[in-house]
Amino acid sequence: MALSAFDLYSVGIGPSSSHTVGPMRAAKTFVDGLVAAGTVDEVCRVRSQLFGSLGATGHGHGSDKAVVLGLQGEDPETVDTGSTEARIADARSRHTLRLNGTRSIHWDPDADLVMHRRKSLPAHPNGMQFEAYDAQGEVIASHVYYSVGGGFVVNEEAAGADRVVLDDTKVEFPFTSGAELLAICEREGCSVADVMMRNELAWRTADEVRSGMLHLWSVMRDCVQAGIGHEGTLPGGLKVPRRAPELHRELTRGALRDDPLRVMDWVNLYALAVNEENASGGRIVTAPTNGAAGIIPAVLHYYVNFVPDADDDGVVRFLLAAAAIGILFKENASISGAEVGCQGEVGSACAMAAGGLAEVMGGTPPRVENAAEIGIEHNLGLTCDPVGGLVQIPCIERNAIASVKAINAARLAVNGTGVHTVSLDKAIKTMRDTGRDMSVKYKETARGGLAVNVIEC
Repeated sequence: MALSAFDLYSVGIGPSSSHTVGPMRAAKTFVDGLVAAGTVDEVCRVRSQLFGSLGATGHGHGSDKAVVLGLQGEDPETVDTGSTEARIADARSRHTLRLNGTRSIHWDPDADLVMHRRKSLPAHPNGMQFEAYDAQGEVIASHVYYSVGGGFVVNEEAAGADRVVLDDTKVEFPFTSGAELLAICEREGCSVADVMMRNELAWRTADEVRSGMLHLWSVMRDCVQAGIGHEGTLPGGLKVPRRAPELHRELTRGALRDDPLRVMDWVNLYALAVNEENASGGRIVTAPTNGAAGIIPAVLHYYVNFVPDADDDGVVRFLLAAAAIGILFKENASISGAEVGCQGEVGSACAMAAGGLAEVMGGTPPRVENAAEIGIEHNLGLTCDPVGGLVQIPCIERNAIASVKAINAARLAVNGTGVHTVSLDKAIKTMRDTGRDMSVKYKETARGGLAVNVIEC
């Protein structure tokens, strides 16, 4: 089993990788299976059921809309984000679903898209079941899928064996722990980014890896610019105002231009811009999730704009080193807020960004590992309690805070000795254990924390 950096980073739409991107991919996978089996023309009805966290907060996360788009054959990376709302409204009003974009079937949104708020499937909190029926009401196909974080989707069989995407590709330097990664770096005399690059060659050429990473960086930059340019309030009942445009004006033309801490404000701006776009259903890069999508772009912008001699090669090295850290979280714990709380999303992204920045600041592999450990250690226990089930409060500000924290973690590690008491492996294990002990009401269900206390106020 192997994971590529491109498994952790993917282009999708907001507001959630596990609740939006994952369900869209699962629905499309189900329809693609009908097409491959040659049975799609027999389908007269499709029933979709969302369980656990998907059912509890799915409306606020757009899970219901994502399922409809996936059944229509849309993919998160290519779907036209400007037309999604109109298409969903049309399907609801006409009670018609264009399966795979071609076959029109009757669709009752109340009966055919069920959100179970208190019922879960056994393998993961983010479970889905899709059923296709023929004209006589007989089941043509029925499949269960789990959205396990970061847009990853596995079927029922894979969920029972291994919750990560199964890939038998043989990489040059397989590793499943931080200790193994550091041992490889020491033995080969190379950096963390070098190890990842040589592993990526199992799937792509070096030029393809570089161009792919720079494409992801371009999507991140475009997302920041879109967030700066969009005024108004975010969708949903909270009416949260967009802050990125005004903060940008203050930094470029206002009082913050000469503020001695303006670098911190710029980092805040980058994170806010991305996560406000994510909350609006815009195009983002899962890094490693949508809920934490602003952290790596914010820290990368800091690197490019404020670190001397920054260049595209550094951007590639940053993303590769960060991906190595992300793989450790994915394989040994979780990046799903519904499974371990926000420590698995914002915490892992903070660790990834800290490790990536330490890499391009000249940090040795032990210092990169130390930076990542600092990044997650000070996010342990972080709950996922989205107010109103929306990826807005406290999610957007949380990305800004974690971005600054990641920069500080990298600086602490690079300017230190590289020797530390708590290893990254121990911190990841602690995160996993803490997530298991955490009450379900703090795991993306909107039944605890700020999600209930803000409403009560």
